[in-house]
Amino acid sequence: MTTENKTTFKNFGITFQQKLVQIILEDRSFADRIEEVLDETYFDVQYLRLIVEEIFKYKEKYKLHPTHDAITTIFRTSFQDENEVLIKQVHTFLVRIYKSHVEDADFVKETALDFAKRQKLKEAMIKSISLLQKSSFDEISHVINEALKLGTDTNFGYDWINDFEKRFEIKTRNAISTGWSDIDDICDGGLGQGELGIGIAPSGTGKSMLLVHLGAKALQAGKNVVHYTLELADTVIGSRYDSCISGIPINDLRERKDDVYQIIKNVPGNLIIKEYPTKKATTKTIKNHLERIIKKGNNVDMIIVDYADLLAPMSRYNEKRRELESIYEELRGLAQNFVCPLWSVSQTNRQGLNQEIITMNSISEAFAKCFVADFIFSLSRTMADKAKNKGRFFIAKNRFGPDGLVYSVSMDPANVSIDVLGQEEFRESLSQSQRKDMLREKYKEYVGSKLKSDNTVKYKLNKEEEEE
Repeated sequence: MTTENKTTFKNFGITFQQKLVQIILEDRSFADRIEEVLDETYFDVQYLRLIVEEIFKYKEKYKLHPTHDAITTIFRTSFQDENEVLIKQVHTFLVRIYKSHVEDADFVKETALDFAKRQKLKEAMIKSISLLQKSSFDEISHVINEALKLGTDTNFGYDWINDFEKRFEIKTRNAISTGWSDIDDICDGGLGQGELGIGIAPSGTGKSMLLVHLGAKALQAGKNVVHYTLELADTVIGSRYDSCISGIPINDLRERKDDVYQIIKNVPGNLIIKEYPTKKATTKTIKNHLERIIKKGNNVDMIIVDYADLLAPMSRYNEKRRELESIYEELRGLAQNFVCPLWSVSQTNRQGLNQEIITMNSISEAFAKCFVADFIFSLSRTMADKAKNKGRFFIAKNRFGPDGLVYSVSMDPANVSIDVLGQEEFRESLSQSQRKDMLREKYKEYVGSKLKSDNTVKYKLNKEEEEE
């Protein structure tokens, strides 16, 4: 049956059809589902029709869902004698969708499935007319019921055999640099899509400064950043970005206004700063705001929340720590939903105020924050450090590399500047009783190893005497 006398996706537009083909290639469970009701001729664009045909042929032959690389290889090697223009269209499309993301995938899936299922039901009804003349009521019932079953959800989860190839795909995190090469080295280039990073610091140490630094480096890399401030005014945060990117001290910004503008207007990324009152906004508030930004045609590459502890919980709990746990879980969900890194900060408890190195034991209220975050680092600055504009980073958690590392940092609040100077040896501060216990254990280990060594020597001497 030709496309001329058959209903097609033509009215949905070429972009819709391109998105559908991309989803079929990338989503095995959806491809299995729509394959039951999809006729390749529904696509009114020939190169898209050809790609879908090859996807389903591959599935039939190898009993596996093809990877992007497999389909690309097939068209490079098996279609050399085909229409040159057609194959070029295929290659151009496959290159364009490589590692890209379909933002409205759920809408495309639902619309395409509904269309295809309706076509199958129409075919069944037309077939039933001839059966009705034969009074084949049971057969009519069977035909209609079978048509209704087609395209139902068959996704029971990750299939170990059918999704075999997926385990061997090279996954890229598309990480955004922190701006500190030493930190990037240990976390595989920075924070990646769908990941949550947390900075921990005592009050007045520079939590907001940390976030501005991370946002500024993303902007300079051409990324679009949305910065939520729940404590400071949006204009204050904006001025800090001005200083961080231009290198002009905050106190001199007004006098050098023209210089600042000439520098920041050439920054390749885009920044939106949204201010909410403390404890008035929830993660739902942020989600709604981000969706409005995207509907306006703007991409969101990084989300910054200054800071998470000042968000209101979506649900009320009897304990504050439970509320904070839920907030951090929701922030991780935001990062995953919008497929971008999300940075926030948290405040230490009193124990962390004067510590040279702040570990996860000093996290305020909810230790469960540590469970959902992908990367956690702390910033400590004693009174002596502040006088020298210095501090320390402690890598408390790192899903992408080593943790437990300490780095010396240089901080200049006047210019909103933070530089990592190098790694230090980590000697976690211990109480006097802890030190005594540690020494006792080490002494026991020493005595035990010495006794074992002495016994070995005695055994050898006795053996030699026996042989003599």
